[in-house]
Amino acid sequence: MPWRLASVAAVASMLPDLDVLAFRLGIPYSHPFGHRGASHSLAFAVLVALVVTTLGARIGASRRTTFLVLLTAVVSHPLLDAMTDGGLGVALFWPFSNERFFAPFRPIHVAPISPRRLLSGRAGAVFESELLYVWLPCLLASAAPYAIRLWSRHSRKDDAGLA
Repeated sequence: MPWRLASVAAVASMLPDLDVLAFRLGIPYSHPFGHRGASHSLAFAVLVALVVTTLGARIGASRRTTFLVLLTAVVSHPLLDAMTDGGLGVALFWPFSNERFFAPFRPIHVAPISPRRLLSGRAGAVFESELLYVWLPCLLASAAPYAIRLWSRHSRKDDAGLA
């Protein structure tokens, strides 16, 4: 994957949490434009992917690849938020529904929005759950293609040696 696309995808995956600015504007958490509302929807993910794909001609990948990578990056955020043990859930189907959803499996401890509270005693538990249920699976998924390629090369060499 081109480094530009990977960089843009990393930034795009964080965009849904810009909704924390709603607190400063007096918009309550439970409002459709509050935290984990509209910006955590599938519609928002499609919109971000379309806008960046349309404007990002110099990302170094095809439009299709750019769109799919960005869509996956942005959608990953609300799906992971739905796996947390706190908050009101995520408005995945906004604007069609304001209902908030949680995943049936919720192993990730919710991180406090306040940096001061994040640095409290809870930080260790939050970090541990994110490491175990987010970062480790991502690392394994990222390493899998390389491992498969190495295994494939190794088995071809073994097969060649048997001939």
